[in-house]
Amino acid sequence: MTKRRDDLRTVAIHGFGLVASALFLAPIVWAALASFRPATDSGKAPLPPWSSTGFSLDNYLALQSFGAGIQNYALNSFTVALGTVALTILASLLAGYSFSRFRFPFKNSLFLLIMTTMMVPFQSILTPLFVMLTKLGLQNSHLGLILVYTTLQLPFSVFMMRNAFDAVPIEIEEAARIDGASVWTVLLRIMLPLVLPGIVSVAIFAFLNSWNEFLAALIFLTDEHNYTLPVMMTAVRAGRMGSVDWGALQAGVTLMMLPCLLIFLLLQRFYIRGLTSGAVK
Repeated sequence: MTKRRDDLRTVAIHGFGLVASALFLAPIVWAALASFRPATDSGKAPLPPWSSTGFSLDNYLALQSFGAGIQNYALNSFTVALGTVALTILASLLAGYSFSRFRFPFKNSLFLLIMTTMMVPFQSILTPLFVMLTKLGLQNSHLGLILVYTTLQLPFSVFMMRNAFDAVPIEIEEAARIDGASVWTVLLRIMLPLVLPGIVSVAIFAFLNSWNEFLAALIFLTDEHNYTLPVMMTAVRAGRMGSVDWGALQAGVTLMMLPCLLIFLLLQRFYIRGLTSGAVK
């Protein structure tokens, strides 16, 4: 009886997982299939993809000929996203290690202050950020957008990295210090491999947030050639006389999804370990 009950529970869990997976995957599959509808069907209302009369790459060719070309906007998005990831990892790694291992005045108060910035709505500081970037000559530049994204991402990233360092036994670090290792040697050669899951988690969050962010890119970038993919997709959607090219829109959405899906699938093992680091000691 007990074995039968366990089997039924296993079947129920797997069944629920399959249903939940289907619900999450349905919009993705729908958008991908709809992006291959012929151009003659693309200008119509968003009908089910299986109602298409054939297979075509017209929607992707339309994106290629839109504005500066899809490759230009994709390169801008990759530049901003990778720059944000690099700066976020560097700053959060050093800050997380400092908050975890060193003692300095107002340490807890400073960490609490950093965490409280997560409660500040991003929309409320858009005007000060715009003025600051203009004064620094970074408005309408990818570097300015990278600095804004890094600043917004740092509170959560510092929290993640401090938890990752806290999960590493301090005895490992003390043994290296006894052997004569410096602070930088301990951090780069000993601690860095141990907190790699936390670093990967920070990198994934930073990439996804900067890749999909729309409002800051729309406000801080004024040159069409500097636009990122989310801003470009808004221009694609706003067609002439209020018309919407649904095919090109679905093609753009599909292209924007691909890097996010690939990164998560390739790094999900590290991502799960990074989220749970520090939960059990």
